[in-house]
Amino acid sequence: MHKRHLLKLVAASALLACSVASHAEDFIKIANIVELSGGGATPGTYFRDGINLAVKEINAAGGILGKKIQTSDMDTQSNPGVAKGLTQKAIDEDVFAIFGPVYSGSILVSMAESRRAEVPNFTGGEAAAITAQGNPYVFRTSFGQSTSFPKLARYINSKAKTLAVIYQNNDFGKGGRDAIFKNLEGTSTKIVADISTEPQQLDFSSSVIKAKQSNADALFVYVTEEESARVLRELRKQGWNKPIIGETTLTGQKVIELAGEASAGVLGHVGLTVDAPIPAMLAFKGKFYQAYKYIPDHNGIKGYMGVYTLKAAIEKAGKIDRKAVAQAMKGLVVSAKKYPGVIMDVRFDDKGDLDRESFLVEVKNGRQEVIATLPPLNGPIVTNDAPAAAPAKAAPAKK
Repeated sequence: MHKRHLLKLVAASALLACSVASHAEDFIKIANIVELSGGGATPGTYFRDGINLAVKEINAAGGILGKKIQTSDMDTQSNPGVAKGLTQKAIDEDVFAIFGPVYSGSILVSMAESRRAEVPNFTGGEAAAITAQGNPYVFRTSFGQSTSFPKLARYINSKAKTLAVIYQNNDFGKGGRDAIFKNLEGTSTKIVADISTEPQQLDFSSSVIKAKQSNADALFVYVTEEESARVLRELRKQGWNKPIIGETTLTGQKVIELAGEASAGVLGHVGLTVDAPIPAMLAFKGKFYQAYKYIPDHNGIKGYMGVYTLKAAIEKAGKIDRKAVAQAMKGLVVSAKKYPGVIMDVRFDDKGDLDRESFLVEVKNGRQEVIATLPPLNGPIVTNDAPAAAPAKAAPAKK
């Protein structure tokens, strides 16, 4: 009798395990490993909210290959060591893909874990070193420095004979500093001040004094969001009246809000802006505001577009298989006509870097105003908008 009861328990347990496994396979599990506290809380939260908005839309439309997306949020606390541990935790939980971290220093540490587990990892980090290491499982949701800085350098070279540089002494900032030096080498623009600052630095008075003493025609600023606002306020305080030029982080909406009038007239090259003259971008801006009651910066757009890129890669692969999706990302071209959620036609190379149109903006009346649209760095993006072939039957996610 006891033996028969034990066998029944074993059988019941097996059925329950099968039921749980079957339920898990009904979902495509994504881990949002992002900065929700600490110095990166603003970009990390925006990135997370963009991801979740896309997931909600995709699930409402039937999911991907008939399967809904399931997300979990993990806070890196803006700490690379925490990011690495959370990446391993997500892998242990058998996620299909990871989104984040946003900060370059964190993804550079954590992406080794997702690579070992062969889990596609979409990051908002911009440091050139992220994709320079040949990791076949890491993909950008924004321009890397190797794509954006050639465009930026062309603009600077057309406007200034001498340039002062203020950068942040971390992976992100040093990568940008090196990229601007490299891309201006051999041009008529000479860099006359090279000024290093620290992450979370509060006082930029001495940095601005050094920039003023260089007598440069223009200033290039490449620090993270909160520090950008502090630099701009100090420049205003000390009466700087020459062009201030930067990349995406200098002209983001959070920076504009924190810097106030000190941000007026700042110029920047941005890969993404909700104020781009594109109907799909304006529609995204409205949907995002309706969902979260705030206007996103580029980080919100990156998270949103990244999920739709994953959808395109899965459908190109024709099956829910990590290795197949990572392979499908190589050379992937996604048409905004076929996948409206990517907003702009985009092309990925074999390193995980992307290319598409971008914008020059000027801050006016507390907003970014697009003053020019720049073509993709490597020429026009040719898309095929023909209907996709019928996908293969969805296979269970494999670790």
